[in-house]
Amino acid sequence: MDIFEHDMEKRKGKEAPLAARIRPVSFSEFVGQEHLVGEGRTLRRAIEADQLPSIILWGPPGSGKTTLAYIIASVTDSHFSPVSATSAGVAELRQIIEEAKERRQLYRKRTILFIDEIHRFNKSQQDTVLPFVEDGTVTLIGATTENPSFEVISPLLSRSHVYTLNALSDSEIRVIVTRALSDGLKGLGALKAGLSDEALGHLVNMAGGDARVALNILEMAIKTTPPGRGGRRHVSLEAVEDAAQKRVLIYDKAGEQHYNIISALHKSLRGSDPDAALYWLARMLEAGEDPLYIARRLVRFASEDVGMADPQALVVAMAAQQAVHFIGMPEGNLALAQAAVYLATAPKSNSLYTAYKRVQEEVARGPKTEVPKHLRNPVTPLMKGQGYGKGYKYAHDYPGHYVKQQNLPDSLKGKSYYSPSDQGLERQIAERLESLKKEAGTEEG
Repeated sequence: MDIFEHDMEKRKGKEAPLAARIRPVSFSEFVGQEHLVGEGRTLRRAIEADQLPSIILWGPPGSGKTTLAYIIASVTDSHFSPVSATSAGVAELRQIIEEAKERRQLYRKRTILFIDEIHRFNKSQQDTVLPFVEDGTVTLIGATTENPSFEVISPLLSRSHVYTLNALSDSEIRVIVTRALSDGLKGLGALKAGLSDEALGHLVNMAGGDARVALNILEMAIKTTPPGRGGRRHVSLEAVEDAAQKRVLIYDKAGEQHYNIISALHKSLRGSDPDAALYWLARMLEAGEDPLYIARRLVRFASEDVGMADPQALVVAMAAQQAVHFIGMPEGNLALAQAAVYLATAPKSNSLYTAYKRVQEEVARGPKTEVPKHLRNPVTPLMKGQGYGKGYKYAHDYPGHYVKQQNLPDSLKGKSYYSPSDQGLERQIAERLESLKKEAGTEEG
């Protein structure tokens, strides 16, 4: 590296975002994830002994995945080859692997291949790495915000240990922010800045457990606050609010957050909790989820979990879907909210759902059954001559517009699939069915 390149690197370091400048380089500086890298923990011991197996670091943004990988690079004696899945291709991976083979043969030195955002690698790219992880040519560290069971191929996953990182706590975010404020070399100490308690509290809240978000807000708020007397900068709540704007919600419409939150919405509706239902609904809508996807799930819920206890639930859910389709977003969010509250507060019954499951199983196992002849329409003289429609009782010709007759195939005679619950309208349905049975028994008697 010549003098010009050296100056360029120094300037690049100074101009890098705060989060990059103050990235920890040792465990003593690392904040959070004590369950993984606290004193005496297995992962930390493996790193310090330079005996690290292939691992996948799975956690939310700003939880320390990349930082931990770079600490591993500084602590171990292994060669560290970092790549980003957003830019690296198969050719680059193959070059790293060839160099790792040579390094292993000539110097008996291990190579750690760090793949940031490994969930963005397709199957072909992951397949390229697999055999060399398996034979020990490289030790893999993959970092991902997505559930590895969805995004990492099974053979690669089975050869790696998965470690889950948690979002940082408010107190941990405060530690990181305080260090950045006081660090005069790599942080913001030279700017002589201070935050009011309200400003710091709001910054921590808006960070949502993401250290990178916290540091980005902090840097923007301080740099846009003019120095006052003595060159000190007093960062107000308003400055932090202006720097933070709207928090970006952690949500991936194709990943685990999508499935986790829709599951939380469904279970909150089933649990008759309108407050939780509204919260999870808003989490999805405000993060940009397709409102028609949510509408479809509400329609499904109306039949599966409310069913005949309140048939109006399906009408309300369908009306919400139509409203969203008709007026669009964001106006349609209230229609979905109305449907969610209606479904959450409606009486619940899965009798219809379980009845249909029983029928599905019946149809699947057979046997093939014929429609009873009295239920068939004699649309031709030949059919009539063969007994189609013979003996059919027209219900409207009988008292109460009901008459008992066999409507199931002969092989299923007497079978019962639908058992109404005692919830909502189903209580009346149960009473009516029981009354009809009694009437039929009286007629037979």
